[in-house]
Amino acid sequence: MLERFGLALLHRIDPERAHGLSLTALRMGFAPLPGLVTSARLASTVAGLAMPNPVGLAAGYDKNATAVAALTRAGFGFVEVGAATPRAQPGNPRPRLFRLGEDRAAINRFGFNNDGAEAIAARLAARPAGPVPVGLNLGANKDSADRAADFARVLAICGPHVDFATVNVSSPNTERLRDLQGKAALAALLSGVMEVREGLSRKIPVFLKIAPDLGPQELAEIAEVALGSGLAGIIATNTTLAREGLKSRWREEKGGLSGAPLFETSTRVLAQLSRLTEGRLPLIGVGGISSAEDAYEKIRAGASAVQVYTAMVYQGISLIGRIARGLDALLQRDGFATVAAAVGTGRDRWL
Repeated sequence: MLERFGLALLHRIDPERAHGLSLTALRMGFAPLPGLVTSARLASTVAGLAMPNPVGLAAGYDKNATAVAALTRAGFGFVEVGAATPRAQPGNPRPRLFRLGEDRAAINRFGFNNDGAEAIAARLAARPAGPVPVGLNLGANKDSADRAADFARVLAICGPHVDFATVNVSSPNTERLRDLQGKAALAALLSGVMEVREGLSRKIPVFLKIAPDLGPQELAEIAEVALGSGLAGIIATNTTLAREGLKSRWREEKGGLSGAPLFETSTRVLAQLSRLTEGRLPLIGVGGISSAEDAYEKIRAGASAVQVYTAMVYQGISLIGRIARGLDALLQRDGFATVAAAVGTGRDRWL
């Protein structure tokens, strides 16, 4: 009841201000949190990361790592913060976040607004240790002369303080960033990132986050580069530029669309990557998850773990515990003793 009341109030104010207030509420302990949600069936290991459950927080919610301690008690099996860029930057002009209530979706064009790698590293260094892995989404400054080098620089600064990192070349809100998904550019970028990773005291896993707006040939090239680069896995997918079928008055706003309308597109991309990588790389499914059934479908399409964000705007943070517990029940219903046993068992229906 308290959560429903809070959501109703937040939905009456500007979306970006509501976003900030929700983080403040978490930091100050105003949101009741379930703590660890796990079971023998849910406990997973993905790319060497031991997770209490496979339901994670997608990057973009806690951009500056200000609420990490609370988020690790919110039922998530892993948490990703950021994106961080080498230097602080304000991002794009406001307004830049829009709720599409009729579509259970959101459009954002934030543009990697963040406090910069040094400030974020300091907060990550101060976070309490615990069983929930915490990772960082790596970004590039908008005005950088060498964006590929920016990713490596953020990893060098923040890498010692996180459990995993994600190379984000798929945000649609930094001009020409998605060009780095091309085969040659991506291979060169990842080479620099992996070189820095090798110099870290802990060899943390590095993931690649891709866009949903890619054709079969582009996906095949990304899979080839990923398999040859030493990456730990792929996160599929980021937000989309597509707008088909939307009803909200905000539907034509520029930026990346997330939420329920992205579910089918992102799941098809996930299934294609699962086929292309043939189980040699773990995949994390993101896009449109708002229930345990959605999370289960992503896993059966090829994901070893999933991430959630936009659905919390409409259902609150208690959704995460409900998804994890519901996923446990679905796995039990179908006779799967572990999450890993279910991965890819329903892939063909998405191909």
